[in-house]
Amino acid sequence: MASLAEELRAAVGAANVLTAREACVAFECDGLTAYRHVPDVVVLPGNAAEVQAVMSICHRLRVPVVARGAGTGLSGGSLPVAGAVLLVLARLNQILELAPRRRLARVQPGVTNLSISKACAEHGLFYAPDPSSQIACSIGGNVAENSGGVHCLKYGITLHNILEIQIVTAAGEFLVLGSEMGEAPGYALTALLTGSEGMLGIIVEVTVKLLPRPESVELVVGAFDDIGACARVVGDIISAGIIPAGLEMMDGAAICAADAFAKCGYPTAAQALLLCEIDGGDADVTHQLERVMSIMREAGAVYLRVAADASEQLRMWSGRKAAFPAVGRLAPDYYCMDGTIPRRRLPEVLHRISGLSEEFALPIANVFHAGDGNLHPLIMFDAGKPDELRRAEECGNRILELCVAVGGTVTGEHGVGVEKLGPMCTQFGSGELEMFHAVKRAFDPHALLNPGKAVPTLARCADYGALRVHGGQMPFEHLPRF
Repeated sequence: MASLAEELRAAVGAANVLTAREACVAFECDGLTAYRHVPDVVVLPGNAAEVQAVMSICHRLRVPVVARGAGTGLSGGSLPVAGAVLLVLARLNQILELAPRRRLARVQPGVTNLSISKACAEHGLFYAPDPSSQIACSIGGNVAENSGGVHCLKYGITLHNILEIQIVTAAGEFLVLGSEMGEAPGYALTALLTGSEGMLGIIVEVTVKLLPRPESVELVVGAFDDIGACARVVGDIISAGIIPAGLEMMDGAAICAADAFAKCGYPTAAQALLLCEIDGGDADVTHQLERVMSIMREAGAVYLRVAADASEQLRMWSGRKAAFPAVGRLAPDYYCMDGTIPRRRLPEVLHRISGLSEEFALPIANVFHAGDGNLHPLIMFDAGKPDELRRAEECGNRILELCVAVGGTVTGEHGVGVEKLGPMCTQFGSGELEMFHAVKRAFDPHALLNPGKAVPTLARCADYGALRVHGGQMPFEHLPRF
């Protein structure tokens, strides 16, 4: 490692190469703190050319590289790997171009999500994907994980809001994928890189779409005494031909935690709460708001409130945005899951999650993007107590297996990382996994980029005992129980 560190210092400057344990320990994990490994070397390049130099050195010496953005990921995607360089892109944090008339921005990967919308607000524009961590999470990480957010039901996930990606390959080559026009000949490699979790290339620049702020925005909060009734309303609203800008749901535990934390005025006696934001032209918003409120009343809503103004809208959203840290106050630790299901299965799946909570004797709070069917069960536990972490992980695996069994997927926006390698085996068969590995080899033949993440090996799936066979999916009742 000594000679490697010397070459890296020559490439990016001595101050930007960390090898002392006390300096490197700050990078030992991402938001999934149950998995930790202190990196051997941390490198902080200052521009794309330095990223190329680092990758060329590591490629020549066959040293693995793990890319890291803001470290807000929740699946261990940027977990350091023994013997690897941890490439931290936080210093690449400039908005390179803001072009309101072309409705786009060119940004470096370390730019925070929220800063883009702040930068273009004076032009009446915004960047749509808005993860709960948007104040801190970086665009490079958003692209790597294909992040979502509250407003992605109507405006799309990260994939739908980017035009061009510039990457550095494992061999240090510079590639431009996509185009400012949003269309380019050849394979759609922009889509391939989005959500690739640092396995195929290092993102050094992103061109994002900017959207005009809607003419009118209304937010209604509906509360219910029955979580199943609330879940059914989600499908009823979409079936009525209404696509809200955001449609978020919280159960009783999450409601109480969020209100105590954010003081947002939620009805804490309710068992379930739905936040429905509608935007567009004045006349359309007025009509849709009335229809949504009628649907909620018919479903048995015990509380309905329309935010009076923009300030109250922010206050109502503040509880949902702060739900994760709010639930964190209820237990020493929590395990945030991320799976996606068809909307029509929401009542059933929420009922079965409640059963898993009882089975594993661990409280679970549910807060999620209901319109997308993207679930975020928060499993509360105490890592200081024997066996609770293992039970929490087992419970989480069972939830993800359930998502797959009802026609969903093991992740919606957090990625696979190291967390979901086992449950991935319940979703894909050997043919799909072999194709994933073939794509990986095409971009990274020496397997240097983020090794051991995102795509499980066939051997791992065999050990997990849940590989799809003969093109079919093992039924839920026969999935493994740990």
